[in-house]
Amino acid sequence: MYNIGVIGGGNAEEKYREMSIELGKLLAERKATVFCGGTTGVMEWVANGVKGANGIIVGILPAMDMSTGNGHLTVKMPTGLGFARNVLIVRASEALISVDGSTGTLSEATFALSEGKSVVILGDLPLERRKPEDGMVFRASNPKEAVDIAFGEASKMREKVQSGWRLPGT
Repeated sequence: MYNIGVIGGGNAEEKYREMSIELGKLLAERKATVFCGGTTGVMEWVANGVKGANGIIVGILPAMDMSTGNGHLTVKMPTGLGFARNVLIVRASEALISVDGSTGTLSEATFALSEGKSVVILGDLPLERRKPEDGMVFRASNPKEAVDIAFGEASKMREKVQSGWRLPGT
């Protein structure tokens, strides 16, 4: 079982709904623990897919009010941190999948890269790897491909950590 973060737009275009639900379902079927921002849009749609497949979805909420989390979450973790909660989503994840998104998603993705974690992109997020120590950037054409890549990258991250590698700043 791997910890996979799903990041994406809270105001995502409707065209990403079915893709996000399918992504959540596939992650749950592969027994991932899924971490997300816990609110609307991509986060809610992925949570719907995870819940529908009896998986575990943790919403790391920007507010202190648990009612701000969507109704599909297994665990609601209120933080009161706003966008700063993005750090927690990245730290909890061994690899991340991005669906659509804007500046908040981009901040999560760039932080993940700087942590040496890989990001798989479904959609058009403008992201590139700049330094050798950064995580990798992959572009997937469908949810299954995204999950396959994310699991492979999560496995590599787990091996690095088990061999003594430490995240920057820890």
